[in-house]
Amino acid sequence: MGPTNLQPQTLEERIVYWAIVCTWGVWLLGGLYILAPVLGWVLATIAVARHLTNASPRAQRALGCDVWLVSAGIMAIGLIVGHCDFDLGFDQTLKSFIGWMKGWALMALFMYVGAKLSIRPHILYRATNILGAQTLVLVPIFVAAALLRVPATLYVSPLEIVGGPGPEFFNVELYGISPDGGGARWRFFAPWAPAAAFIASIAIVFASYDKRFLWKATGIVSALAVCVMSQSRLALIAVPFVALMIVTLANLKRPMVFALGMLVCLAVLPFASELMSFADDTIAQFHNARAASSRVRSILQSIALHRWWNEAPIWGHGIVEKGPHLVEFMKIGSHHTWNGLLYIKGIVGFAALALPLAWSVLEMIAKAQADRVARLALGVLLTLLFFSFGENLEILIYLFWPGMIVVGIASRRRFVQPYHAFMSGRRLQPTGIVAALPAQ
Repeated sequence: MGPTNLQPQTLEERIVYWAIVCTWGVWLLGGLYILAPVLGWVLATIAVARHLTNASPRAQRALGCDVWLVSAGIMAIGLIVGHCDFDLGFDQTLKSFIGWMKGWALMALFMYVGAKLSIRPHILYRATNILGAQTLVLVPIFVAAALLRVPATLYVSPLEIVGGPGPEFFNVELYGISPDGGGARWRFFAPWAPAAAFIASIAIVFASYDKRFLWKATGIVSALAVCVMSQSRLALIAVPFVALMIVTLANLKRPMVFALGMLVCLAVLPFASELMSFADDTIAQFHNARAASSRVRSILQSIALHRWWNEAPIWGHGIVEKGPHLVEFMKIGSHHTWNGLLYIKGIVGFAALALPLAWSVLEMIAKAQADRVARLALGVLLTLLFFSFGENLEILIYLFWPGMIVVGIASRRRFVQPYHAFMSGRRLQPTGIVAALPAQ
């Protein structure tokens, strides 16, 4: 059983705790897109100030965090070069640089915050589950609004004047209408429905690590409800896939895992052709579930790859561009993190995300053999990797920033030789900042 009165104890814990718990209140103000950048840069400033004044406990060196910070800097260089190559002008370059500060830079900054400040992962689990409980209370209201056909959009926040990717980031909307079937589809506090499922998939990983059963169950049920109501096809695959991969990759130290894997492979080998046919049918059904959406996405990705390779393979085009009528005027470089990076920032930007992401995944796999927090961080990274093929991570960091804090927390934790911990049966002892915090 976990702690019965888990409360934030440091300034940084209070900030992140209340930022998560007050999500719905900030959403009503239309301020979520503004809150995250302010939060990230303020917390990063606090971390740097404490480091310079030696006011924070000494922590384990987080090399993975350094890799992310360097990669974010490379993204900024790529942005400037891409704008210069296409003569986009100072005003557009400045606008894009501000976008970088609210996007790719934030991913590295929140990881830095997790690595350097005194934030316990349990605070993030509990705050996310409290947010899940609030969401469950609001679900009947959202459903009733759709059934009664009340106006879907209540208002657009005046904070839109601050600037952002689009009005959907500042709309206060009760429900939406699916363009395919005409039925109701809910996006909750996200800019679009699939993004809500993306955040819910991370929330499921968070909830599963809360030691209090009631909060764990509440968080999981709430996140599953969001996945279902958002009607995300990707989430239906991602949730079980990530859960299975966490269990598998976190138990590589156990010989039984390899033995079981070999037995499964031998058992299914005679049915290989049937399984391949089943996989083909499943993929076809996945695309046919929203045929129009799949077609537009496919064409959009083809255009992005073609223009990247033929026009700007190294540094990219610098910015997204409005697509033709064939793709319903959707922006080229959107709806896919990797294709978007190739189109906007070229192979340089692609590598600037691929390398730190691969580093962190491998680091968390190694640490997850004997570290519970690393298993959670691994789940977050796998979810990001999975949804990167359907969403733009840069633009949604303002919602999944708690996940990057957890990755930062895990990156500062010391690697423990898994076989030593497994054979000795000893529990891992906290190190660095975690050891300096009061006992829970």
